This record gives sequence, C-alpha cells and structure tokens, in this order.
Amino acid sequence: MNFKDITIKEIAREISRYTSFSRPSIYNYFETKEEIFLAIFEKEYRAWNADLATLRDTHDALSADEFARCLAATLARRRLLLRLLSMNMYDMEENSRMERLTEFKAEYGKSFGEVRLCLEKFFPRMGEERRAMFVRLFFPFMFGLYPYAVITQKQREAIAKAGAPLEETTVAELAEKFVKELLG
Repeated sequence: MNFKDITIKEIAREISRYTSFSRPSIYNYFETKEEIFLAIFEKEYRAWNADLATLRDTHDALSADEFARCLAATLARRRLLLRLLSMNMYDMEENSRMERLTEFKAEYGKSFGEVRLCLEKFFPRMGEERRAMFVRLFFPFMFGLYPYAVITQKQREAIAKAGAPLEETTVAELAEKFVKELLG
C-alpha cells in the first residue's frame, strides 16, 4: 500500500494476523502511523548499523573497490530501509512526538558514526574533511537509491510510452559505483 493510504486500523488488522496485539494496544505505544513508521526506520537503521560494525570488525583492510562492494552489499540487504527513505520524511517526522523522533534520530545519527568509523579504519590517510564530505554526499544519495533501482511495472510502461531511456540497475550496483566515485 502507499503510505498515504495506510491507517492505524490497517496496521492493526495486519498485526492481528500474527499476534494478539490489538488496535487499542497500538495506541499505548504510538499516537500516529508516522510514529509506527519511525519505529520501523529505527529498527532498520539499527540493523544497518550492526551490518556496518560487522563490516568493520571482520576486515583488517579493504581497497576502495572492496569497500565500495561491501558497503553496497549492506545497503542491498536493507531494501525496507531504502524504500522508507524514498517516502516523505517531512510528514513522517512532523506528525510524530518529539520523544519518538528523538529515538529515531539517535539511531539515524549512529549510522553516520558507523560510516565514519569504516572510513577511518579502511582509509586512514583520508582526512577528516574528506570523510565529512563523503558522509554529507552519501546519506542524501540513499534517499533516491530505491526508486532508481526498483522500478515498478507501471513506471516501466510510462517510461516506454514517454520514449525515455531506462537503464536497469540494482541497489548494489548503484551504491557501489557511487561509493567508488566518492572515494576517488
């Protein structure tokens, strides 16, 4: 379903298929559907942060090409995170309580640190300014990654009718190429 069409009633119906969690129970934790999505985001960022820490901890050294491939693979495993990023974050954040937004931003912020730690470990000669630039460019890139790599049938038809070029790619391919470019 599209985000705008999802309601807490729909969420409760889906959850009730798997648990005894009821719609009133949802309101004990979340006031809006946006808060539910922020909780999902937080969970996805936590998982990605764990992937990044594992990447860092399981390799002594990586070349730029190897790092680009490994970082891209972590993103390819986080398709839900990338799909959520392609949604309207402004509305999601605006319609959430400060407490929920802060919890999400804390996990989101950790991902900046995890990427920086990877850069520090694998590219020790990269200066702080270049690391900061990498992060400033990489994170906005993630917001557009999913819609470019995952094309719906309806989008394909529209592209064909418009006569626009379509270059098939994957999350991993796009991310790997972008990271290689950022690393120079």
